[in-house]
Amino acid sequence: MLTAQFMAVLDVFIVNVAAPTVRTELHASGSALQLIVAGYTITYAVLLITGARLGDLFGHRRAVLGGLALFTAASLACGLAQSGGQLIAFRMVQGAGAALLVPQVLSLIQRHFTGEARTRALGLYSATLAVGAAAGQVLGGLLVGADLFGTGWRAAFLVNVPVGVALLVLGRGTLPADTGRAAGRRLDLVGLVLLAGSVSLLTVPLVLGQEQDWPLWSWLCLASSVVLLVLFCGYESALARRGGAPLIVPRVLRLPGIGLAVLRVLAVMAVNAGYLFALTLHLQSGLGDGPLRAGLTVAPTAVAFGVVGLTWRRWPARWQRALIPAGFGLAAAGALGTGLALRGGGDGGAGLYLAFVAIGAGLSLAFGPTLTGALATVRPEDAAHASGLLTTVTQLGMLIGVAGFGTLFLARVESLRPPGAYSSSDALLSCAYALAAVAVVGAVSGLVRRRR
Repeated sequence: MLTAQFMAVLDVFIVNVAAPTVRTELHASGSALQLIVAGYTITYAVLLITGARLGDLFGHRRAVLGGLALFTAASLACGLAQSGGQLIAFRMVQGAGAALLVPQVLSLIQRHFTGEARTRALGLYSATLAVGAAAGQVLGGLLVGADLFGTGWRAAFLVNVPVGVALLVLGRGTLPADTGRAAGRRLDLVGLVLLAGSVSLLTVPLVLGQEQDWPLWSWLCLASSVVLLVLFCGYESALARRGGAPLIVPRVLRLPGIGLAVLRVLAVMAVNAGYLFALTLHLQSGLGDGPLRAGLTVAPTAVAFGVVGLTWRRWPARWQRALIPAGFGLAAAGALGTGLALRGGGDGGAGLYLAFVAIGAGLSLAFGPTLTGALATVRPEDAAHASGLLTTVTQLGMLIGVAGFGTLFLARVESLRPPGAYSSSDALLSCAYALAAVAVVGAVSGLVRRRR
């Protein structure tokens, strides 16, 4: 399950390194490039809660194998795409497969592990997210730079195919059989439409609005997104009162610490995804680094995330309460350090790598304790709902990070003439200030004690 999770996370980040090459070879516009990167995450985020409910209704084993098959087939289609439009469409199908697959990981951890075993499993889960990010950057650089058999950027997608086929074979023999709870229960289609509409109306204008100079339709979409979200919350509450099966059970949202966890996870993932997207574009488009060098340059960020994620539980007990605000504070310092080290078109020197380690370690300290603390209060029967909610927030954070900070970076580059290392570094510094501000908000939320 963690290997499947790894592959899904890998595909979020592997495209960051391949993005400049894709833009050149497919003649993609800035908004098309953002959709290629974020299109996967759009459907991923929209359908994650539905994927969690499908696993609960029809069995986690079926959901894993079905999602894995769809993800693998879509990866092959992405590798064979002949235009930017085709690649965007296949990336969205890829995201749908991942949305069916990924929520089952947390659900299975919640159902099959308790106590210290669950804590260790969640630690491995967090580390897998970080290793997937690191491997995505490095492997993407290796594959694109090597240009195996003339495939170029296509290898970044085709690498999923043999891994996916192998996991399908292994999964059939190793995943525990379960029949789900489909009898007498139905998928909440009205809730699905309302949630999908709300998320789509939020994300599409964030991705396309800047390049089209924020037309009226983009603001109408954002306002409509809020309206649909309110309708979704009202409908889900009413359905639960009638004894139905909503996508999100309202009592899960009322569990101690869940509300704060949603805010913190959203902040962590937005900073992480926005940072990597803007930094990778600067390294390749601004400084002229190749894909491999760009991938290796940012690897210390994810390595630090993984190391801290596996060790923070062993630290002194008196430190534990301060880990979340300290983590966000360290992430803010790392983001600012990166922007300042690279300003003026320089290579950053040794200080840049200290900033990489700081932001990776800081985000890990903010994420790991948040996730562990939130899931500690969840009962096994609510595992699918909590898993769907937290994994959706994770992906929404990544999507908002790419769309929001990506838009800021590209807009800043376009406003500066002539384009080059200096304008790109100035745009990155502007992003660094914004990233640090979001991290500071996370630090403030970390000072709030959860309701018991």
